[in-house]
Amino acid sequence: MSRVASEPNRPLKNKRHLERIRTARDFPPISCVDLFCGIGGLTHGFVKEGLCVNAGIDLDSRYRFGYEANNDAAFIESDVESIQPKEVRDLFSPNSFKLLAGCAPCQPFSTYAQRYDQRNDDRWGLLYEFGDLVSEIQPDVVTMENVPSLALQTVFVDFVGLLRTIGYVVWFDVVDSTDYGVPQSRERLVLIASRHGAIELVGPTARRPRTVRQAIGDLSSIEAGERSARDRLHVAASLSPLNLKRIRASKPGGTWRDWPSRLVAECHREKSGRTYTSVYGRMSWDEPAPTITTQCYGYGSGRFGHPQQDRAISLREAAILQGFPRRYRFVSPEAPVEFTPIGRMIGNAVPVGLARAIAKSIREHLATKAGPKRRRHMN
Repeated sequence: MSRVASEPNRPLKNKRHLERIRTARDFPPISCVDLFCGIGGLTHGFVKEGLCVNAGIDLDSRYRFGYEANNDAAFIESDVESIQPKEVRDLFSPNSFKLLAGCAPCQPFSTYAQRYDQRNDDRWGLLYEFGDLVSEIQPDVVTMENVPSLALQTVFVDFVGLLRTIGYVVWFDVVDSTDYGVPQSRERLVLIASRHGAIELVGPTARRPRTVRQAIGDLSSIEAGERSARDRLHVAASLSPLNLKRIRASKPGGTWRDWPSRLVAECHREKSGRTYTSVYGRMSWDEPAPTITTQCYGYGSGRFGHPQQDRAISLREAAILQGFPRRYRFVSPEAPVEFTPIGRMIGNAVPVGLARAIAKSIREHLATKAGPKRRRHMN
């Protein structure tokens, strides 16, 4: 059940950002609610661009500490499938443009799950629920981000059709996060829809892609299974003796085909496994990282080997490659640092640089398309 109503004393307004908006010369004031907020990648990008995010909503309570500690916004533990439109509507600031974001977890929409494109399948229900909330709340702007393959699915076609039917002008496209300062090759489907005319994502904000070296090249050296004394999130998973031999035989940007035959896994000797060349790979210093996934801490889960050190990238390095600041906190000082839940927090997040581009696009659109006249009529 939704917990919004059971927490009436929680501060639901981002007061410092609200005050900054009241005193700023820039127009317009915008307040945002971030559905499926996770650890706050989208929210953090919005805040960095000067937008006021009043609250993030997510079902997983483990996101609460990191979301609130880094973003000065309220975390609402609630299931989007059960939350009521009025509860969400009440989270927006009065006399502001209302921005509703809904970046649902991408696993149901992955390439693996494409064959299950069924309207009645629960895994697809999140986007339909988001559409229902948009229809009831009628925010000024709607945005979402997800895997590119979602654009081919019936659920996405239905969602776009709903938006257009209720009066939104819709823009969507697949973009590369490296164009927006993210040191990671990550193609994502971005949608922005407005009730105030045509809108689109701003053009690339980075002159050239940021590299792994630029992002994490100066972090302290650690070994597999070791943790930095200065940053407990800078910790690398242990390696088995066999995998330690494998990473020592790996070249930056290379594949397991570079190894001596005695190190090659049996599954890769078979015809069905010969094409999976990106697993057990090292990153290249002078290129962007590959797409950071929820298992980015595992050497055997992708090209997640450190370019130089004999280990997989640390949790902190993965977070930085997602665009998070170096001091972004994911768990409280008292909580243990666990690879699986924190890897999920990092891998599922919207890259912060891409989030900033989305925020910039919306802010510029509302300033030029809506105009001061609209300000007198905001609720």
